[in-house]
Amino acid sequence: MQSVRCNASGGGGGGSSNVSKTKHSEFDDLDAPNVHFRPEALETLCQLTKFTRKELQMIYRGFKQEAPSGVVREDSFKHIYSQFFPKGADVNQYAHYVFNTFDPERTGIVTFTDFVIGLSVLSRGTIQDKLKWIFSLYDVNCDGIISKDDLSRVIISVYDLLGKSVQPQVDETTYKQHIDRVFKKLDLNNDGIVTYDIFVEACKKDENLLQSFDVFNTLL
Repeated sequence: MQSVRCNASGGGGGGSSNVSKTKHSEFDDLDAPNVHFRPEALETLCQLTKFTRKELQMIYRGFKQEAPSGVVREDSFKHIYSQFFPKGADVNQYAHYVFNTFDPERTGIVTFTDFVIGLSVLSRGTIQDKLKWIFSLYDVNCDGIISKDDLSRVIISVYDLLGKSVQPQVDETTYKQHIDRVFKKLDLNNDGIVTYDIFVEACKKDENLLQSFDVFNTLL
């Protein structure tokens, strides 16, 4: 039975942590003198993603504004993430899980290559690509399965993220019922764990389930 590990290529969001340091790249004119990590060549990134050369250059400009050194660490990622949500929302835990999908090898940094490959999956990936990304998000322990505890952690982090924007306000009983309901739909074998194959099968069987995960996905 197939499982998806956190270091799987293409599915977990992060792709390559081998950063090109060639001085004569097409990104050079966008780099500050103190840049430490340069991305792969544009041609390579075009092949690794579904972005055009112009789109990649535009994304790189925005990336470098937030990460002049060429990499983003988790604290900076959380700060960037917090700017998209209202005051009072607790983004830390959800942003942590998202960061891990962009950093599948747990290096503690996200390079532009990692970032743009993950962004390509989320914005232009196939349903299969997105299912792999969602699975990696919920596979908190990076062990190739989703447990009820894994699911609980991510769903609770989503509620923390949305905070007061959720109306009516959600209490502990409500989100526990939500977790029980979702896990029951996913655990087709009733064995307390959800492998990648079972996850895909459950999502294909239940369109509402897939749509609920898409809602979480759009929080990016």
